[in-house]
Amino acid sequence: LAPYSGCAMAEYFMFNKGHSLIVYDDLTKQANAYREMSLLLRRPPGREAYPGDVFYLHSRLLERASKLNDELGAGSMTALPVIETQGGDVSAYIPTNVISITDGQIFLESDLFNSGQKPAINVGLSVSRVGGSAQIKAMKKVAGTLKLDLAQYRELAAFSQFSSDLDAETKASLDRGVRMMELLKQGVYSPVSVEKQICVIYAGSKGYLDKLEVDKIKKFENDLYNSLEDEKTILESISIEKVLSETSEKKLISLIEKILEMYK
Repeated sequence: LAPYSGCAMAEYFMFNKGHSLIVYDDLTKQANAYREMSLLLRRPPGREAYPGDVFYLHSRLLERASKLNDELGAGSMTALPVIETQGGDVSAYIPTNVISITDGQIFLESDLFNSGQKPAINVGLSVSRVGGSAQIKAMKKVAGTLKLDLAQYRELAAFSQFSSDLDAETKASLDRGVRMMELLKQGVYSPVSVEKQICVIYAGSKGYLDKLEVDKIKKFENDLYNSLEDEKTILESISIEKVLSETSEKKLISLIEKILEMYK
């Protein structure tokens, strides 16, 4: 009952012209409790012993999240359901049910977390149905192939553990992948503006950091952020125009090369 009570509270703000965010942590335990209760009531079990209406259990909850039109006050409620997977299996009953209802999912992996990659997002299994429609043009341009590149890097990294004889192209892909993963690490309570994200992803994806030692990547990132604060025209241009103009790109390249000179 707790998720429904929380949802009713969030709806109160939505219907009173406010904006609310409700996090269900987690719906797997709710489904398990519902299963146990249904079995005690001798209701016929289905897949994984869940009752037949377990999909409706979650759909009627998550579909209450919405954005009201102006006539109804323009309020909104955003739902963020959390699901626990067993051994990373997203094809289990409850994960597939919730995935089919939501607008996408972020898959967090314990192996990545234990290796120091935070946030520990598996880019291969994480999906957004909104996709690039929510991104500005500058981000689309610099990060267009980032997800594919990172997924390819993980495959190559797994393959390289069983083979010591790697060609130059594979080694280059692995080296860049390591640096991109390092760039994407983020500290707790350390939000980064979209404009700064674009600049740092540009530096990594264009190969400017391929020769830089991995342990210096975070220092480079901090130096770049500080330099961008001094050279505000680049960030302002991206913020206003929503694109990385030719002039801003030249300034950014000059800034990156200037910082890299300090490490030689």
